[in-house]
Amino acid sequence: MSQSNLEARLIAIRRHLHQYPELSTEEFETTKSIEAWLRKEGIDIRATSLKTGVFADIKGKNPGPTIAIRADIDALPIEEKTNLPFASKVKGKMHACGHDFHTAAVIGAAYLLKKHQRELNGTIRLLFQPAEESGGGADKVIKEGQLEDVDVVIGLHNKPDLPVGTVGLKSGPLMAAVDRFQVVIRGKGAHAALPHNGKDPIVASAQLITALQTIVSRNVSPFQSAVISVTKIEGGSTWNVIPDNVTIDGTIRTFDSVVREEVKERFYQVVENVAATYSQESIIRWFTGPPPLINDVNVTEIARRSARNLSLQVIDPEPSTAGEDFSYYLQKIPGTFAFFGTNGNEDWHHPAFTVDESAIIKAAYFLYKSAKNLLVEYNQSG
Repeated sequence: MSQSNLEARLIAIRRHLHQYPELSTEEFETTKSIEAWLRKEGIDIRATSLKTGVFADIKGKNPGPTIAIRADIDALPIEEKTNLPFASKVKGKMHACGHDFHTAAVIGAAYLLKKHQRELNGTIRLLFQPAEESGGGADKVIKEGQLEDVDVVIGLHNKPDLPVGTVGLKSGPLMAAVDRFQVVIRGKGAHAALPHNGKDPIVASAQLITALQTIVSRNVSPFQSAVISVTKIEGGSTWNVIPDNVTIDGTIRTFDSVVREEVKERFYQVVENVAATYSQESIIRWFTGPPPLINDVNVTEIARRSARNLSLQVIDPEPSTAGEDFSYYLQKIPGTFAFFGTNGNEDWHHPAFTVDESAIIKAAYFLYKSAKNLLVEYNQSG
């Protein structure tokens, strides 16, 4: 298959996936399609107990290390507004984060690796992971055993603000840990004209929202980084009644595990103390998300060399406060996660999000070359 034919095939795959997006844990037809595309090239599918997701191996002529390449396959509950001729045909669902791009790129890398299978000393494992957007997919893949015997894992994410042909590779922290919180402030309702007869949770919540910002400004070192965002406030039902309760939702992002725990501890202290100051009760619900994504130094350097060999422009990207459950893999084994330029018009999770499809073939070759070079390096060092 020529490079131009491969590119056309990968674009067709991406467009098919884009038209039929499926949400986290619902990727049933996506799973069937990926399996069919891999089987057509003679790639061996691995058994799995997971209801969605595809895992496969390409074994070289000789034994050796195992390098995993990961793509996420789920979409988002967003109504598409791109006006593309291959726009989503499923109402209220869209590949607004480019997982269709990632999947097509890894399939392309798989085709190239299969073509050169006899040159490989080791195994390439393909991880088409479900449920990245819900945050639990990678953890399920690990618990199911798909990472067993894997020595290194690599992956990428499209980056709309980078031009096509640019790859961002950074050792150390690249993406943030993601935690979600919900706080209920329980006061006592009263008539708005008689606030002294109640315990106003709205006033207490207003003070709490302000106080939470001091955690970053006064408890986190200026040489570290953290974000606390309150994103939802719910309380009251009419204009002249003070409610009993107010609920506050939000998120915390950090790049360091120690800072993550310190911020959480301080968060609880601030919430409980502010509530007590206003003679109210607080209930905190904490939802732990993916850890910080920390790239391995050696693996990242090998990926850099691979990218340069392909004449891609390599940059040191600015870390993103977005989260990515690829970080669970990196807690288990070394690896690297790249940002790949797609010259998009809007950022992730926007209803008009698009990618420049000329980046797909470049991403496929980048993953192919990186995986091959990693096999060589780990054979020599192992």
